[in-house]
Amino acid sequence: MAIQHYTDEDIAKLREGGRLLSEILGELARMAKPGVTTAELDAHAEKRMRDAGGEPSFKGYKAGGAVPFNGTVCTSINDEVVHAPPHPGRALEEGMLLSLDIGLRYKGLCTDMAVTLPIGEVPESWQKLVRVTKESLLAGIDVIRPGVKIREVGRAVQPVVERAGFGVVRALVGHGVGRHVHEEPNVPNYDDPDMPAVTIKKGMVLAVEPMVTMGSWDVLLARDQWTIKTIDKKPAAHWEVTVAVTDDGYEILTPLPI
Repeated sequence: MAIQHYTDEDIAKLREGGRLLSEILGELARMAKPGVTTAELDAHAEKRMRDAGGEPSFKGYKAGGAVPFNGTVCTSINDEVVHAPPHPGRALEEGMLLSLDIGLRYKGLCTDMAVTLPIGEVPESWQKLVRVTKESLLAGIDVIRPGVKIREVGRAVQPVVERAGFGVVRALVGHGVGRHVHEEPNVPNYDDPDMPAVTIKKGMVLAVEPMVTMGSWDVLLARDQWTIKTIDKKPAAHWEVTVAVTDDGYEILTPLPI
């Protein structure tokens, strides 16, 4: 698939959808307390999307496998890096780390975002993991502007993570987004010398999403064919926004709600 470039009219629709997605994710973050199930979070998200005239972009999605994703929100807990299905529901417990990754199709266009949050009290080292992952996201998007090579995003993310003693997942990257959930180009979270020399241009829409681990950056795929877990069972965090490339920089289309 060729890299897509979006018009000002497209960006206006994406901005509208992105604001809605941010509102819904903020509601989920406030709901996420001990005793609440991942299925309850998922049901709330889907209802809000459909009531607003949108639809879940993840539900039914197939990512190279035969098993379609069974919900609206990825609800990854502790050592689950990304893509954990919300069904069957699991009850949240004090001391967990929860990553919520959510996608919306609105007026024919997709936005995508994620946050990681503690459920109640968690160790300071886990809080640091969450903070650093968010900081690395902000560092990555800050280099985005026309004329910059997309490799620079990873070159900005990686040192923030590794200075803190954490690992950057290599097996998964960010991506283009818009007419489809996943589009070209890949957006790296580490400095990959083999990365194709893609130049960022106005009109690109990119999902930037560092995935950071407390230990090894290596991961494995669980039996459900969706959940990606750390190989050493140490916790992970994930933050994501969708940005549009502007004349001289970028616009965050999915403002972080927390």
